[in-house]
Amino acid sequence: MPRKYVIVGNGPAGLTAAESIRRDDATADIRIVGGENHPFYSRPGLAYLLTGSIPESSLFSRPDADYRRLGVTRTVGVAHRIERDAHRLVLTDGQVLPYDRLLLAVGARAVRPPTPGMELEGVTTFDSLDDTRAIIRMTRSAKRACVVGGGITALELAEGLAARGVETHYLMRGDRYWGSVLDAHESAVVEERLVEDGIRLHREVEVGRVIGHRGKVIAVEMNTAEQVPCDILAVAIGTQPRIELAQAAGMDTGKGIWTDTAFNTSDPDIFAAGDVAEMLDPKTGKRGLEALWSVAMEHGRIAGANMAGAQEHYRRPAPFNVTKIGGVTTTLIGAVGTGRSEADLLTLSRGDSQAWREQLDAFAVVADRGADHLRLVVGEDRIVGAVVMGDQAFSRPLQHIIRERVDIGWVRDRLVAGPGELRQGLAALIERTGSLAPA
Repeated sequence: MPRKYVIVGNGPAGLTAAESIRRDDATADIRIVGGENHPFYSRPGLAYLLTGSIPESSLFSRPDADYRRLGVTRTVGVAHRIERDAHRLVLTDGQVLPYDRLLLAVGARAVRPPTPGMELEGVTTFDSLDDTRAIIRMTRSAKRACVVGGGITALELAEGLAARGVETHYLMRGDRYWGSVLDAHESAVVEERLVEDGIRLHREVEVGRVIGHRGKVIAVEMNTAEQVPCDILAVAIGTQPRIELAQAAGMDTGKGIWTDTAFNTSDPDIFAAGDVAEMLDPKTGKRGLEALWSVAMEHGRIAGANMAGAQEHYRRPAPFNVTKIGGVTTTLIGAVGTGRSEADLLTLSRGDSQAWREQLDAFAVVADRGADHLRLVVGEDRIVGAVVMGDQAFSRPLQHIIRERVDIGWVRDRLVAGPGELRQGLAALIERTGSLAPA
């Protein structure tokens, strides 16, 4: 009998796991269960859909025909409970799916704070394609919007709403944008671009309550007692992994579902991958979450292979993301945190990493050249993190240098001598490594 694999979650971890299983088990019976009635789509692309930069059709890279070619059954439904002893997954509509191996790739959901009025019509998160469609519909009649939160998702909301002609107010708990990850200059670059786009910034404020009329949001009242009229309140204070299914089944959980580096959970026939997986790093003894698309795909690849009988282990790389922040192409690699508090985030926002906030025995050196900005976080014998804004020539080689822990001892003094030497010293380091030269 073919082995039965059930995957809960139709995102990057789930679909990549299905592909990995199929490569290793040609006769496998593979089923993906997803709560959305859509085939696989790009969540990072939702920001571009919101600004109107791309049509919705561009989001769908894997239509239903691809599932059929892969030999995967796609089921639209919501998992209700896991019956571990019987090896069965029960859906809310009563369907019962037997499994030999189960993967929980259920991702994370956007958090709504317990602020009075959060249930009003017009209060939204930016969690899915359906959320994005709803926001676009609201912008057709809305005049004003408020965005609450920190990180990339809040910024995407502010930019998307402003691009659609809505007067947009961005409410930040801190004194500057994303202060736990970006330094003061980097925050200022982003804020200047937001202001240029007509977005109004409110610093060091919190939402005390959401004011409604006839069930619809009409304003937010801040802790300063100031009220900002709005028709839309977009909330992006972070995400929380969807651990309820695993918790109810008696599995080991923390912030996420606990896994080892092979994505095994506390149940030998259940695996977890993607945003929900809180993996133990054997080097540090710490568990961590990543909300990065590329990380979720690698989780899925390895988890799928191991479900089919392999013995692969995930080697946590330096977290890496390339995105547009305030319209500026920005690469974040490794530990780049500034040591500031997590005031803007309950957990993580999408496209984010806990590891970016790490404080290591290292210090930052910065070099600016016109609109281009480069910050390296330099340890005793290696570069542990980098922020590259604007010109991306150093982005690709820095990924390798940080990931491979390249020894910089011979050039370290030059790198830390000052802004005038940093770029030249980094260029010399890249030249010596040969194949790492910028593309």
